[in-house]
Amino acid sequence: MYLKMHLLSRRAYSGLLFSQGSMATCLRRGKSLIKPRLCRNISLSCQRYTVMTSWIIERYGRNDVLRFTNNMMFPVIHFPNEVIIKVHAASLNPIDVNMRNGYGAAALNMKRDPLKLKSTGNEFPLTLGRDVSGVIMECGLNVSYFKPGDEVWAAIPPWKQGTISEFVVASGNEISHKPKCLSHMEAASLPYVGLTAWSAMNQIGGLNQDNCSGKRILIFGASGGVGTFAIQLMKAWGGHVTAVCSQDASTLVKKLGADDVIDYKSGDVAEQLKMLPLFDFILDNVGGPTEKWSPDFLKKWSGATYVTLVTPFLLNVDRLGVADGMLQTGVTIGTKTVKHLCKGIHYRWAFFTPSGQSLDEIAKLVESGKIHPVVEQVFSFSEVPKAFLKLEGGRARGKTVINVINKK
Repeated sequence: MYLKMHLLSRRAYSGLLFSQGSMATCLRRGKSLIKPRLCRNISLSCQRYTVMTSWIIERYGRNDVLRFTNNMMFPVIHFPNEVIIKVHAASLNPIDVNMRNGYGAAALNMKRDPLKLKSTGNEFPLTLGRDVSGVIMECGLNVSYFKPGDEVWAAIPPWKQGTISEFVVASGNEISHKPKCLSHMEAASLPYVGLTAWSAMNQIGGLNQDNCSGKRILIFGASGGVGTFAIQLMKAWGGHVTAVCSQDASTLVKKLGADDVIDYKSGDVAEQLKMLPLFDFILDNVGGPTEKWSPDFLKKWSGATYVTLVTPFLLNVDRLGVADGMLQTGVTIGTKTVKHLCKGIHYRWAFFTPSGQSLDEIAKLVESGKIHPVVEQVFSFSEVPKAFLKLEGGRARGKTVINVINKK
């Protein structure tokens, strides 16, 4: 009885959110929208679907917590700026493996439920996956730049339900029109890593197409998803790129445009870097001991910047709680910033930032042939656990993509 009432309430609420495509059709025909007989053919998502297929977790843990289901509740448009996307392809990122293990759960649950109105574990069943390439099925009333049928790509924030599913909800300001030159499998490989690199290098590092020409850029972890995108972005803007990766990835990063390649397995990286001129910018995808010595290879008192994507914020919140974790994080970033500033360099942290506007800029670079997707392997929808194991094994050479349309 409760389930029946719940589904009816979902349908009743969704009935207020007309498909923009259907509404536009009525207006073009000059007919009144208030006549009930004219609205009978309006197609509403919750009248066509109540459940969908998805890969979910119902607890945190290793790979055995992943579970396929045919009964995941169909997503609903709750806000007028949201859209429902039929997922054609998704891709995996290291954050998906970490979230499966419970990384960042405290901070992400705080974002999901700031007032703590819901019970513990309310995030389950949880769908992972951040990248999506697909087709818009429904639009909220305030969505004006997109319409049903548009092919789009996006990176969904980690506090929302993910993309390893038949459908997903996204905000209109998180999505962008998919580059026409890319297939859905190719497009799904770029949004999350692209926006992460864009945040680090453009929004935090201040690099752009006008000031990057001739600057020397050092990238640690250059063969992964963020690294391969960052190489191409810096070359598109005229920078000189030195990539640090293993020898077996050197061919890939050179093909992407890297000017110099440092093999971290062939000897001490610091000793190899001493043979090269100092750098204007460092992007660190590795962290750990690298952070202790790599800033020494920046030009002093010239505005040079070190940006790391490996930060203790989520770990601090998980370990210490929200208040103490944020306090500890503030002290850490403040101390390190002052310490490096006294040495004549800028020290910064960077995070993934969802942005449809930035994806628009990335799409222009893709369409001009300056950015290319780097797909290492494509898995079918039924092989999601294998895809997680592949990513968990490390040694990434680009992205791991999930063909969601292929259910076999």
